[in-house]
Amino acid sequence: MLKRLSVFLTLVFMAAAAHAIDGDALLREVDRNLEPPSYEMYRKLINVEPDGRKKEFVLYMVRKGNEKVAGVFLSPASDKGRGMLRLGDNMWLYIPNVGKPIRITSLQSATGGVFNNADILKIDFGAEYAVEKMEETGDQYLLHVKAKNKTVAYDRLNIWVDKKQKLPVKLECLTEKGMLIKTLYYKDVKDFGEGIVRPSVIETDSPLYKGYKSVMIFSKIKKRDLKDEVFTLTFMPKVDTLR
Repeated sequence: MLKRLSVFLTLVFMAAAAHAIDGDALLREVDRNLEPPSYEMYRKLINVEPDGRKKEFVLYMVRKGNEKVAGVFLSPASDKGRGMLRLGDNMWLYIPNVGKPIRITSLQSATGGVFNNADILKIDFGAEYAVEKMEETGDQYLLHVKAKNKTVAYDRLNIWVDKKQKLPVKLECLTEKGMLIKTLYYKDVKDFGEGIVRPSVIETDSPLYKGYKSVMIFSKIKKRDLKDEVFTLTFMPKVDTLR
């Protein structure tokens, strides 16, 4: 009896371990489908207030590897020339008339909407999170992931992934105790060329900002080799020259 129980527990453990490995592999696949390792893109952010008023921002952004992200605001005129930079867990905002990059945090928002700086300067999910549990729900997988350290913006994520396309459909951002911070909805899958097929729109809302909504629209995503010097504090005023 004890021998049978031991064999059973061993099989359960092996199945659970394989399941966890599959979950992390799926998360890596989702990361690669969302963004190539090195690229450039244009992005529009739209903040919608409860009364329907909107404010729009257009950014040009570049990324290299899994720690380097930079961007520059192209509009509105009041924000033109502002730059953003992420190196690992560190983030900076460059304001032309200040002339010196300012340290910012992941939970702040350079655009003042529901998207925070971590959302705007996103790196791979797999770099910051590990899969705790994976479920199957019809034509989707549900990944329950936990932050690898305390420096990330969200302690936990629930990620619904389309089984066929291996792309996110919905994402819930949660505190360590499971309180919902915001929900992201991935929409309008588009072929950008060069094998990049991904959602072109992300919408988000939050129970903490009732009636507010933010939308992120992606365009002209292209693979591009970039030098390391592009992702430095001294290059922040010159990101626009890459266009």
